[in-house]
Amino acid sequence: MKPAIFLDRDGTVIEQVHHLVDPDHVSLIPGAAHALARLREHGFLCVIVTNQSVLGRGLLDVAGLDRVHSRMNDQLALAGAAVDAIYYCPTVPVGTDPTCIEDPDRKPGPGMLLRAAQELSIALDRSWMIGDSLSDLYAGENAGCHESLLVLTGYGQKAQSIAGSKFRSFPTIGEAAAAILAEARS
Repeated sequence: MKPAIFLDRDGTVIEQVHHLVDPDHVSLIPGAAHALARLREHGFLCVIVTNQSVLGRGLLDVAGLDRVHSRMNDQLALAGAAVDAIYYCPTVPVGTDPTCIEDPDRKPGPGMLLRAAQELSIALDRSWMIGDSLSDLYAGENAGCHESLLVLTGYGQKAQSIAGSKFRSFPTIGEAAAAILAEARS
């Protein structure tokens, strides 16, 4: 069983774009590629878990989502990084409570993480979730991850004001990755 870093996509790995449908709008958050490369070098799988209601809303089809992910993967590769898998949930949310599980796969539901753990032989208790929203953090907690970390990019500052001190927060994914690696070495 391998440890993994589960990562939200928008606002964590790539710049936040509301209802991202155009691959030309994909842009890595500064330092994200380096953080992923370092985590993978230290034996962590890097797995994107992303809510994609653009599919459920009919704003994008699966081929379009694949083009968005292809652009992200190309940018990561140019910077010497990669992700091991991408899981997405097309469900459109009904409510606004980021702690309420409306669908087992839609974060904060743990479904995508649990499926990845089964398919990729991931040890959840040795894995982490990094995201910029409360639903990301609760998905990690609900899946039984070692810890969920908030990054202050994307929607992170808003989430921090709501979450208070329940979750550790870091200005960037690079600093979150450094904290994980420091703990993994100790």
